[in-house]
Amino acid sequence: MGPTTLGRGKDPGSGLPSTANGPGGRRPQHGPGALERPASGLALHASRPRARALRRGRPRGIERRGRPARTPAAAMASLVEYKGLRAGYHCGYCDSEEGKVSHGMWAHSMTVQDYQDLIDRGWRRSGKYVYKPVMNQTCCPQYTIRCRSLQFQPSKSHKKVLKKMLKFLAKGEISQGNCEDEPMEPTMEDAVAGDALINKLDVQCDLKTFKESLESEEKNEGKSAKKAESNELIRSQDTEEKLGSGEPSHSIEVHTVPKPGKGADLSKPPCRKAKEIRKERKRLKLMQQNPAGEFEGLQAHREPLSPPKAAKSNQPKSLEDLIFESLPENTSHKLEVRVVRSSPPSSQFKATMLESYQVYKRYQMVIHKHPPDKPTVSQFTRFLCSSPLEAENPPNGPDCGYGSFHQQYWLDGKIIAVGVIDILPYCVSSVYLYYDPDYSFLSLGIYSALREIAFTRQLHEKTPQLSYYYMGFYIHSCPKMKYKGHYRPSDLLCPETYVWVPIEQCLPSLENSKYCRFNQDPDAVDEGRSKEPDRLQVFHKKAIMPYGVYKKQRKDPSEEATVLQYASLVGQVCAERMLLFRN
Repeated sequence: MGPTTLGRGKDPGSGLPSTANGPGGRRPQHGPGALERPASGLALHASRPRARALRRGRPRGIERRGRPARTPAAAMASLVEYKGLRAGYHCGYCDSEEGKVSHGMWAHSMTVQDYQDLIDRGWRRSGKYVYKPVMNQTCCPQYTIRCRSLQFQPSKSHKKVLKKMLKFLAKGEISQGNCEDEPMEPTMEDAVAGDALINKLDVQCDLKTFKESLESEEKNEGKSAKKAESNELIRSQDTEEKLGSGEPSHSIEVHTVPKPGKGADLSKPPCRKAKEIRKERKRLKLMQQNPAGEFEGLQAHREPLSPPKAAKSNQPKSLEDLIFESLPENTSHKLEVRVVRSSPPSSQFKATMLESYQVYKRYQMVIHKHPPDKPTVSQFTRFLCSSPLEAENPPNGPDCGYGSFHQQYWLDGKIIAVGVIDILPYCVSSVYLYYDPDYSFLSLGIYSALREIAFTRQLHEKTPQLSYYYMGFYIHSCPKMKYKGHYRPSDLLCPETYVWVPIEQCLPSLENSKYCRFNQDPDAVDEGRSKEPDRLQVFHKKAIMPYGVYKKQRKDPSEEATVLQYASLVGQVCAERMLLFRN
């Protein structure tokens, strides 16, 4: 599944969550549905009785927690059950009834390093289900996108959302309208900010020469106007003659014979834009208002530029400065963001789970128009709380450790939004975000994405290799999903060679074709591809063995194609580390 405050959401209509996000925020238009149960394999729910699991054809070794019995050697290894290709199901992005195609597997447990390597090969998780779109076959190709958080600079629209939150917290001010639909790309004002300001220091010309230049320009403009009027009169007379003669009227252009020679007339001042002329007139007015002379006036206007402190004060504020700007003591509201581990659930998560679920239920009912009985507690738990990621707390890792978390937004003592995230060795991966619809005016989708980018940068201070913010999937063919590309700088994952390419280089190709190979080197190949499938690790009858040994025992040729397909999708490194469960 993917991020969205920036990649969160569900694969619409498929019953599987994805990183797709919906309008104006980071959400799909459909909430998560019931996940499919594997036709064979392991029990998926902790509450399912062991006897019932066995009746459903589960293999021996099933424990109450829904996992096979594991040997000590497999205690910290990833255990997956590959389910193969799933095709011909509904797409919520283009409303195609049979357009979605993806590979999938159930991850009963997974290390954070294995999941990091999998998402760098185009996989995403939805609860414990991990899936990978078949990019050249699915109707809406979904490209993994990541933001380089250390170089990220908020655009003007991002700053507006942050300032809106600060005003609400400080004074309780509520902006008119719902800003979730604000454009995510930098506006024109970002690119030309300050263009209307006149640079009063750039006055180097002589006052007398400047006056003569302006008079000459005005004189030439007058001549041009008279000439244009004369040409218009000729056209008008010709038109009247045509009308009187009964001929059809057409505009007649009068072409004057060009003067001999090349280039501009050097005896006249060069043509200048009206904007420059207005600036010069303002400069002239400033000089005329100073009776002490033009040079004193120029010197007075030069003073603001000379001190080096001015340049320093004009430096743009960082993301952290905008988010954590100091507020007065008597603020109208108090916002607190708490990070609680969701899997395995911490005590703080358990204490707040019911309140968090109520926010999710309202979000699904109001935003996605689901009936009141659809967002059940079990569905919420399976979709947003269950995770295959093993909790890890290495000494060189972040203080909170690696794994799956909920980032809770508490306003005045109650939860108003929850961001579901995974903290991995190299990134913070956004999974989903839901919020109280009563606070839509705060643009919580955008705000939480910015908070998660800032959180990534905070984790980077202790864990230097953790520096990326993964936003799930970027879908260029879906207009509502293109906003993720406006968090710059960002990269897209090449679906063939699995290398990262700056999004600016990818967009021209995506304009021409839904599916693209971003790597421009035609000879480049997938360096992480499976080269020795016999070294793939298999978990069979409570024993771990290489696939080369397993296939000799089983001697089932029909199974080999499935195993080789799995190996090609996860790559050689993961194939050797993860355990492929075979019944």
